[in-house]
Amino acid sequence: MKRSFFGYPAGILGVAALSLALGGGHAYAATGDAAAAPAASTPAPKDPVVATVNGYKIHLSDLAKAAQSLPPQLQQAPPQELYPVLLNRLVDERALLIQARKADVAKKPAVELAMRQAANRALEAAYLREEVKPKLNDAAVKAYYQKHYVGQKQPEEVKARQILVKSEAEANKIIAQLNKGAKFSDLAIKDSIDPGAKNGGELGWFTKDEMVKPFADAAFALKPGTYTKTPVQSQFGWHIIKSQGKRQKPAPSFDEVKDKIRQTMTDQAITDALQNARTGLKIKLFNPDGSPATAPDATAPDAPPAKN
Repeated sequence: MKRSFFGYPAGILGVAALSLALGGGHAYAATGDAAAAPAASTPAPKDPVVATVNGYKIHLSDLAKAAQSLPPQLQQAPPQELYPVLLNRLVDERALLIQARKADVAKKPAVELAMRQAANRALEAAYLREEVKPKLNDAAVKAYYQKHYVGQKQPEEVKARQILVKSEAEANKIIAQLNKGAKFSDLAIKDSIDPGAKNGGELGWFTKDEMVKPFADAAFALKPGTYTKTPVQSQFGWHIIKSQGKRQKPAPSFDEVKDKIRQTMTDQAITDALQNARTGLKIKLFNPDGSPATAPDATAPDAPPAKN
């Protein structure tokens, strides 16, 4: 099997399958024929060593962690295909590290700088996770839902039908037929150019901001059961609108919005953490040419005096 140092062969798929296999204690040979299964009377180790490199042990759990970093296009398929790929990748990484240490690569200035920067990024990310994660527990997410959805008045909605035609003259003819008792849905099916015509012009429930302004203004001005007595023009053509009802929009269920809430809370927690990180620091901003920026210093309110 051909492989690259940091890539994977085409057609190797399946994080989910691999995770199940690794969690279930099944292992496959790194290369060639499958390893013999242990005797039924000998329980397999919970986290067996699957390779050693100069005595350094690579465990099955290391492969499970590596599987989590696979790109999306590789996320399906037999663990027996993924296992050797991931195992050999970890062996390659350890071998490279051993050789890099032997060659004293870490002493080169550029490498030292890169290693410090990588360590700093890891430390920053770990700190940010510790600041953000406690704010995203299930209780906090549910409290946000209660406050911003259940506890907040939802916008008004209208349920309506429409007949859309190309000219004002056509619209007036249809209104004349409605005035004589014609059924709105029948005329919508017969004359409307709107895609919803086959459903009798049914639009369902919508809020005012979901429709173009001329249409929304007319629809929300109607009493339920009535229709517009004059055509309503928009960029789409000429509308005849019939209101079928008004209501306050129901709050979405928790399951419908929990992911959105968690993302909103995550964004806010990160913003707060970044702002708090500047507290007590003396920060000066400069233009690209090195001259002082005209904007005020980004200094926290309680920053201590700068030391010489």
